[in-house]
Amino acid sequence: MSQNTDVSASKLASVKPVAKLGFLSLISVAVGLVVSQGVMVMMLHAAGIAGLSLILPLTLAWLLALSYACSFSELSLMIPRSGSLCSYTEVALGHFPAIIATFSGYIVVAMFALSAELLLLDLIIGKVFPHSSLPPLTVAAGVLLLFTLFNLMNIDIFARLQTALAVIMMIVLLVLGICAITSPQAETVQNVIAQGSLAPQGWGWGAVALVATTVWGFVGAEFVCPLIEETKRPQRDIPRAMMVGLTLIFITIILYCLGALLVLPRSALTGDDLPHFLFATKVFGESGKLLLLAAAITATCSTLNSSLATIPRMLSGMSQNGQAFPCFNRHSRNGVPWLAVLFVAAITGLPLLLMNADSISLLLLAAAICWLLAYIITHINVIVLRRRYPHLPRPFRTPFYPLPQVLGIVGMLYGIWNASPTPEMADEVFTVAGGVLAVVAVIGALWVKLVMHKPLFAPEPIEKALNPSLKS
Repeated sequence: MSQNTDVSASKLASVKPVAKLGFLSLISVAVGLVVSQGVMVMMLHAAGIAGLSLILPLTLAWLLALSYACSFSELSLMIPRSGSLCSYTEVALGHFPAIIATFSGYIVVAMFALSAELLLLDLIIGKVFPHSSLPPLTVAAGVLLLFTLFNLMNIDIFARLQTALAVIMMIVLLVLGICAITSPQAETVQNVIAQGSLAPQGWGWGAVALVATTVWGFVGAEFVCPLIEETKRPQRDIPRAMMVGLTLIFITIILYCLGALLVLPRSALTGDDLPHFLFATKVFGESGKLLLLAAAITATCSTLNSSLATIPRMLSGMSQNGQAFPCFNRHSRNGVPWLAVLFVAAITGLPLLLMNADSISLLLLAAAICWLLAYIITHINVIVLRRRYPHLPRPFRTPFYPLPQVLGIVGMLYGIWNASPTPEMADEVFTVAGGVLAVVAVIGALWVKLVMHKPLFAPEPIEKALNPSLKS
């Protein structure tokens, strides 16, 4: 979760952010979630399953990502505030869907994805230092504790490095892919095809079913939207940054996965919890271990740090709006929503106690389902607000509306239905994701009815989103 922010209504009313972000800065934010070991692992697992036919689900995932970029562009420029998906949804569908969208797309995703990141880091450390006497999960728990303390003290050691880290990690993926493709040990594409690297399901719908796996590489470009008030030319650069960033990710992942398929057997990509470690050591030898170790530490710490900095502030904003427990709006003397930070740290640590290395793919697939659900709600927001406020100024209007929204919803539902890459994992994936979302839904419904005393699906006036200082 790179640079998403959720600023309180009072601060928005009193402070006008300085518009200083240009196009290149926004692109770095849009690709920020590539700074993730989860993406490196998920893409290689998908490549191992699908072979060269991975191009089909990757292309579909890219198109679905462009569709959500259109919807977020329209919503953010129509409601040009430093809010989050919650702000758009409460004026389109009501408070209950707003709570579901925010928890599904960000808080539950953090619960699954950050746990997977920490598990991966623990495994990488164990691979590089196999004779270490540290008990399992010591590194994961230690890093989580360290960055929880940093955020409680309001110390953001990655704030000024976030843009550089995103660019560096993109370069790492590109270098791995290009060096593998051009290395003497790489097979030719013709040989790879001849050796059966096309997936057993061929080039048809079976390969396309991997969209929920591949879409993980394209989530998060909407994090440019909360930066709209800090952007020099938001009407031009917000949509362009998301779409260019997603296209750069698409090209990078294709080269990364093709390189892996040319130097490693597919069985190695699917049968190892750390296929990116195998890939790096295959291409660069022993030095690849140090390269990947540095990348893993940087990626995991950066992702964890920024998530612990931003998601608690989302919870604080929801609390101020009456959509979450009032205690989440308690701030320390240095302005940190300390209880919300502890809550996010706790839900991140919980899967570490219940899961193991074999659960990494399960956690990431569950996170992908939750994020796709949030994107579906985003598409619905656009359709509803078009009908309810047809004459409201929209600096960006989705091309060929409502086709991107309709196809986005259908494609994402298809991705959710086929979230598991193998039939054996299906029950586990849906049980984990569905169970957590069911708990969120029940609590959210009770909260809206019994605490907020509002109908579940009664939208707020659009004026509230345009001027957050207004009371509900």
